[in-house]
Amino acid sequence: MTPGNLTAKLRPLLVLGRVSNLPTVWSNCLAGWWLGGGGHVGKFFLLGLGATCVYVGGMYLNDVCDAPFDAMYRRERPIPAGTIAPRTVGWLSAAWLAAGTLLLLALGKATAILCLLLVACVVTYDCVHKFITFSPALMAACRFLLYLAAATTAVEGITGLVVWSSLVLAAYILGLSYLARKESARGVLSAWPAYLLVAPILLALVVNDGDYRSRGLLLSTLLGAWLVHCLRSTFWAATANVPYTVSGLLAGIVLVDFLAAADVPWPLQLVFALLFVAARLFQRFIPAT
Repeated sequence: MTPGNLTAKLRPLLVLGRVSNLPTVWSNCLAGWWLGGGGHVGKFFLLGLGATCVYVGGMYLNDVCDAPFDAMYRRERPIPAGTIAPRTVGWLSAAWLAAGTLLLLALGKATAILCLLLVACVVTYDCVHKFITFSPALMAACRFLLYLAAATTAVEGITGLVVWSSLVLAAYILGLSYLARKESARGVLSAWPAYLLVAPILLALVVNDGDYRSRGLLLSTLLGAWLVHCLRSTFWAATANVPYTVSGLLAGIVLVDFLAAADVPWPLQLVFALLFVAARLFQRFIPAT
């Protein structure tokens, strides 16, 4: 098989899994683990692998459930384009979700409970998100649960800061998800979801003090500047470009995580920076939505 043929076969699978967003899943795991006290590196990597499988499986299931919608509005997606059969995608989704669940169940009782809730939330979202108006809350709940699950793999577990950080991440995802609903749908785009995006900055201004205040202010400024850059394409442009805004905000999840874990040592600071760059780079080749 030539490299060209291999790429042609792999690309639909990568597009189905929206793998350009995987750096945001890994940064969620890293931030939640660090906020929980860090420590158990082996558990952290197992968590990251399990979360990766669940995410990819959830994205595959999402395309199966969205096939009728995509056939009308997003014909470039692999299923309506005819590059892969819905039945095949369904079986692959089940395999990914099963593998991820088994990996996460091995991490202990607390992690297992949260991960089962996470998988249930992912499947529920995929099945109903086109039919209910509050489906973005389910998406936000998925990231909230992932943060908590990551913290349970660390030495201190779920602390007050972990809960607050999980909540503001959920607020960010909620705002992002409501904006994303307008990518294919017509209608007036409300500005209120954009206000939810600043929740992580508000928390950082409250909790970061002493030696960490200056770093918190720097990262808050960085995130704020990125939000303005992304939102400008939708709210302050002659022609709204919602997909560009949504893709940028998705990559911005890494910055939210970096801000939450502002006290990480420089090697992990570098990891967060590389994850953000990776998310943006991957989006050049694989659509984020």
